[in-house]
Amino acid sequence: MIEKPKTKEDVINLAKANDVKFIRLQFCDIHGAVKNMSVPVGQIEKILDNGMMLDGSSIRGFRTIETSDMYFFPDISTFQILPWRPQEDAVARIICDIHNADGTPFEGCPRNNLKRVLKKAADMGYTMNVGPECEFFLFDTDDDGLPTTNIIDKGGYYDIEPTDQGADVRRAVIECIEEMGFEVEASHHEVAPSQHEIDFKYADALTTADNVVSFKWATKAVADSFGLYATFMPKPLGGVNGNGMHCNMSLFKDGKNIFFDESKEDGLSETMKYYIGGVLKHVKEFAAVTNPIVNSYKRLVPGYEAPVYIAWSKMNRSALIRVPASRGMGTRVELRCPDPSTNPYLCFAVMLEAGLDGIANKINPPAEVNENIYNLEMQTLKDRDINALPGDLNEAIFHMAESKIVRSALGDHIFDHYVATKHREYQEYRATVSKWEIDTYLASY
Repeated sequence: MIEKPKTKEDVINLAKANDVKFIRLQFCDIHGAVKNMSVPVGQIEKILDNGMMLDGSSIRGFRTIETSDMYFFPDISTFQILPWRPQEDAVARIICDIHNADGTPFEGCPRNNLKRVLKKAADMGYTMNVGPECEFFLFDTDDDGLPTTNIIDKGGYYDIEPTDQGADVRRAVIECIEEMGFEVEASHHEVAPSQHEIDFKYADALTTADNVVSFKWATKAVADSFGLYATFMPKPLGGVNGNGMHCNMSLFKDGKNIFFDESKEDGLSETMKYYIGGVLKHVKEFAAVTNPIVNSYKRLVPGYEAPVYIAWSKMNRSALIRVPASRGMGTRVELRCPDPSTNPYLCFAVMLEAGLDGIANKINPPAEVNENIYNLEMQTLKDRDINALPGDLNEAIFHMAESKIVRSALGDHIFDHYVATKHREYQEYRATVSKWEIDTYLASY
């Protein structure tokens, strides 16, 4: 692991010391797809002087051809050697913000947008920390190297070798991301066959968003070296659990976790409960961001440990929000609906905006629900005013399109492009005839 550089000279020296020949300028589009431009190391000073241009009209949701000139503004602290690439004639990456031709931050850059929302929190005195739990499947590839849905094992939760056939892949991923500066806390086989999880330590929201993107890239690259395909698709297999990305959140002020209050019997501060209230109030509005694709809603159904109902509890895992038992610095809110197809920069922005609204307007959460919500009758749910998450992407888009909070969290540019794109995506899905429909109806009608 190399130390984080603090100056341009640090980056230049690290590139020389590590025999770097190419530098990848990394960024994301509004849908979370990782993009990059590879530049020979001889251009390093131009890179660090913000002189590298890109065509914004070629990136979904960025610019039109009339205003396509844009610039890479590298964050020098993110310079890292890519461990899965050859170490002779090495390849490095540096995460970039995208700026307009006049040098101003581009409002459609998801990383710029998260910085804007984090500044709003900072102006209120808060720092947001996030700890995600990213799940993924490992599948075989076909003879052409393309992904299949053929599982590599029939393991279950916490299983070991030889039932767990992904242990060596997880180890290789961990070695890679530790070289990139991650602090890995745990890894294990997940509930579904061929499903896995690697947990890395929480950090401030911007660093964590960078880490999620880098983790997904590293995992796919390492799996490919084993002849496998790693997918973060929410529900690639029917009849088993899907991939979630539970997000553990906390707010700090003056170095203290303000979600913790030792004077309270449960250790939870009023501020934390207002934050929960805001998230629960607005979750339907931001579900199209935390659960952004048609397939996301195949995961959010009863029976597979994914949340369906809008409720909270200190321990109950059937609730949308859970407060884990840890108190003190570890007091946190666990939002269980996000999945790893989300753009983490947008995901963290909408969750934070909703929570801050809860704090600003002192939105109390509803009463805790400590029973298994999946076992409650529909009339009981209605009587207790326990609502459900959107049932599909179309419903989620409907709620998002009318949301002032989500527009505020994403800004006009990202919001408008996102809603329009997701609406088209759902219409394409709606017009597609699935194999299930053919199998179920063709011979009957």
